[in-house]
Amino acid sequence: MLIHPWDAPTDDDHWRAWLREDHDFGQLIAPGRDREFPVVVPTHFVYEDDRILLHLARPNPIWAALDENPRAMLTVIGDYTYIRSHWNGDTETGVPTSYYATVQLECSARIVDSPEEKASLLNRQLDHFEPGSARCPVSASGGDGRLLPGIRGLVLTVTSVRAKFKFGGNKSVEHRRRVAAELGVRGDGLDAAVVPHLRAGTSAGSA
Repeated sequence: MLIHPWDAPTDDDHWRAWLREDHDFGQLIAPGRDREFPVVVPTHFVYEDDRILLHLARPNPIWAALDENPRAMLTVIGDYTYIRSHWNGDTETGVPTSYYATVQLECSARIVDSPEEKASLLNRQLDHFEPGSARCPVSASGGDGRLLPGIRGLVLTVTSVRAKFKFGGNKSVEHRRRVAAELGVRGDGLDAAVVPHLRAGTSAGSA
């Protein structure tokens, strides 16, 4: 991934905060060994203290890839939108672009098969996705104990991060404000999610 200086996060707290702000769905990628293509699985996850917690069905093909090589990447993309050419220049020669945020997390993987640890992992996921839920806590015994064998848990420890926040950081403040206004009028898709990024940034020079 190409990251220009003006696209880089301000610091590690920048991308960590972004992950915690409802950006909890991504693509889990396991290269395995000697495969033509990696295994890619879309999944929800919980990010906490540079660890990622998730679970998947036992028949999922990713487990074989992780057995071959306990390394994985989780890539998360959000707050993306298409910037029309005339917003990014004059009507005839403007260049269209995309604005987006993405975080790529390289991780060491540990598979969780203990019923007690799987129950604990699931409860942490429920706390994240269903705060205040009427669902009783997951237990390794009773009805949950009969369901837990159908899944495996996964704990990913983050070892390296590449993050990109491409929101016209190389453009003037006036340009970014103008694009934010255009997005506010259009109101498509994730336009509203992009506007705060444009308003928060400052100019880093000309394109």
